[in-house]
Amino acid sequence: MAVLPTASLIEQASLRAGSGSSRNSNPEDIVDGIQPRAVVEPTTANALAETLAWATSSELKTLIAGNRTKLSWGAPSGPIDLMLSTSRMDRILEHRHGDLTATIEAGAPLASVNEILAAHGQRLPWDPPWSHSSTIGGIVATNDSGPSRHGSGSPRDSIIGISIARIDGELIKAGGIVVKNVAGYDLARLFTGSFGCLGIILSATFKLAPIPPASKTVIIDVDSFEAIEPVVHALDSSSLTPTAIEISSDPLRLLVKFESIETAANQQAKMACALVGNAGNPRVITPDEEQLAWRHHFAHWTSDGTLIKLSTVPAELVQILVWCREETVNSKLAMTVAGRAGLGVVDIRVEGELGSQIQFLSKLREKLLPGRGSAVIRQGSVSLRHAIDTWGPVGDSLRVMKAIKKQFDPTKLLNAGRGPGGL
Repeated sequence: MAVLPTASLIEQASLRAGSGSSRNSNPEDIVDGIQPRAVVEPTTANALAETLAWATSSELKTLIAGNRTKLSWGAPSGPIDLMLSTSRMDRILEHRHGDLTATIEAGAPLASVNEILAAHGQRLPWDPPWSHSSTIGGIVATNDSGPSRHGSGSPRDSIIGISIARIDGELIKAGGIVVKNVAGYDLARLFTGSFGCLGIILSATFKLAPIPPASKTVIIDVDSFEAIEPVVHALDSSSLTPTAIEISSDPLRLLVKFESIETAANQQAKMACALVGNAGNPRVITPDEEQLAWRHHFAHWTSDGTLIKLSTVPAELVQILVWCREETVNSKLAMTVAGRAGLGVVDIRVEGELGSQIQFLSKLREKLLPGRGSAVIRQGSVSLRHAIDTWGPVGDSLRVMKAIKKQFDPTKLLNAGRGPGGL
């Protein structure tokens, strides 16, 4: 098929975008050094689906976007004909507060959604980085989460229904509006974490959580990674129910949060201090100190440098972090760590010479036993992501992933190459 001139591309897209917009791209739209030929922002599911069907029939390479907080995630982008954005589809379609469920459009920012849900004392219990701008679609597409994953799970644990646009423009709904709906193929969870490689998420339905009346955070200062293991083990083995157990470096410490009614939160925080005892230096902090501590903690994800998501068996996390500490010192790399100490999922930030970063990541992947861990570049320069595979070894599951990709996007036009194994 002949290449469609950009002016014609925008004109044709405008015919399908409805009340949305279709325009030339600008430097702010550049992704991984690639500037899209056009940007389309539909306002309805039907308009988006019609635009996608036309793009597919025209063999246009299409990149999905929301508020663009995660476009640097995944493998580097190839040519982009069309950036198709959900940012103008940002409504809460239905809030069934009596059932603790809500259906929300993909372009709605998480913080805005939770402000509205709060009127009924409810929330989506996630706290990923950039929550003021991260959209529901982007969070689901990457299965992104934050400290509250320890107690509330990830988006994959909350999603119960989904509406998507297939590559051919067909609109599909799966799941339902009740928490225990288990009929049919679980398309909602398949699309959660799919990195936009299978179709476009239009809206999703979630089970909600009540907003806890109070929270208390315990800071436990430790002098080494080795000292973390007995503290986390003691907390996990107890009857306490923390909503977050976070490792944070610079300074090295654990942040343990309890959310409940005020009496229960206070009691659990005091019990945690007594439980830790001499294994660390625990203290319950004031509300003002709590806000500052968590703000400082989240700065880990907004700083410069390469961010590597390390996922491993929780019991093996500390020994891997000890190895990382020694290896980065030997490689003259600066390293900080933050993440889910109780779940074995942390983000390692490294800064230094590109070749040393590549060597460190290669050695880290070799150290992780098959099926017991992974090291994925969550944020990194285009040069780094071209020099080394973003995802690392995928294992036997790649064959299944390729089969699913072929079924949903046989021509490989949607977010092409950004998923694991070049999906």
